[in-house]
Amino acid sequence: MLNADIIKWGENGLIPAVVQDFYTGRVLMLAYVNKESLGFMQEKGETCFWSRSRNELWHKGATSGDIQKIKTMTLDCDSDTLLIQVEQLGGGACHTGDYTCFGDEGGEFNILQHNFETIKDRAANPKENSYTNYLLNNGIDKICKKVGEESAETIIAAKNKNQQELTAEIADLTYHLLVLMHECKLSPRDIASELSKRL
Repeated sequence: MLNADIIKWGENGLIPAVVQDFYTGRVLMLAYVNKESLGFMQEKGETCFWSRSRNELWHKGATSGDIQKIKTMTLDCDSDTLLIQVEQLGGGACHTGDYTCFGDEGGEFNILQHNFETIKDRAANPKENSYTNYLLNNGIDKICKKVGEESAETIIAAKNKNQQELTAEIADLTYHLLVLMHECKLSPRDIASELSKRL
């Protein structure tokens, strides 16, 4: 629970809040918080900001359904900026319908999502000579066989203590696991959510 008294509120009674996806680290949006919206968030566990354009409280997702469930709230070292890590529900954080207000801003693990989105696209729009389509067309047995093969090759590379080989094999295994996840109707977010329970 953040103590509002230690926050260095701006002259207008606001501080900026950076909203970040708890599971992926992607920056979703920037908004502003006052004491009233902070109290709402601490009570309800969902993001709420002060709309400077409408001059009123703005419960994020109250009308769109794109609610943000708060996982953590942290002040920066100067106590004048808030970092809010959330579970983004619904379509996304941006009013345009995009997942984030910053477009494709990257992030350390964003390459996994990029690969997963490519796999989804291949499933919806097959391409000739696509290895992904080859796997998807041959179904779960073929995909599982490849996951098994890549797992064994990863173990061998680790036992050989060859960093370059191990890196390549882990990448191969990860790709095939992403294909398997798509085939089984899972997403990277599902895995990240499960991992977060084990911290």
